[in-house]
Amino acid sequence: MRQLWVGLFLLAGVAAGQWKPLFNGRNLDGWESIGDGKWSVMQPGIIVGDRVPKSRHQAWLYTREEFGDYDLRLEYWTRLGGNSGVSIRDQTRAKYAVAQDYDAKRTPSHNGYEIQISGGHADKYPTGSVYLFAEAKKGFDKPGDWNLLEISSRKDMIRVKLNGTLVCEHPGDPNRPKQGPIGLQLHDAGSVAMFRNVQIRQQRSAP
Repeated sequence: MRQLWVGLFLLAGVAAGQWKPLFNGRNLDGWESIGDGKWSVMQPGIIVGDRVPKSRHQAWLYTREEFGDYDLRLEYWTRLGGNSGVSIRDQTRAKYAVAQDYDAKRTPSHNGYEIQISGGHADKYPTGSVYLFAEAKKGFDKPGDWNLLEISSRKDMIRVKLNGTLVCEHPGDPNRPKQGPIGLQLHDAGSVAMFRNVQIRQQRSAP
């Protein structure tokens, strides 16, 4: 019997360590739009986020599911000067980042964490930074092209790779949530960002 339980545990560990898509490539089932962003799917399998020029505050696209320890990888594109990001562990789901409830001190980067995506936006936090906590190493993004962003979210450490290079890591705030949804950001009025190959690999601790 003990061998059976060990075998089942090992199989569960393999399943937990597999990459799986967060986006089905066809529609936005499993995601919810927060704010005034215009989110659509462009073939083959690209999420497109757009906003009208007079938009206010931020807009987000969140997974309906929440996650604990995991690795996330995705490819992104944003135009020159673009300002975007990836939210992790934000249990408010950007409630205070949109126009009707806006509070600059309660946006996703103040509740969970935001991993910065910048197209050269004038900000001290370059792409890959854990916004408000740690600045990423510069010079590893490809302006005007698709870039690979990899985020490792653990209870006591956040690590970020950009195009294969570790550019930032930080233990985070022990008082902030250890799990939550994953969000894609349109920060400014007129923002445009695209995402593809959005995948997650969940981690499971041994009992």
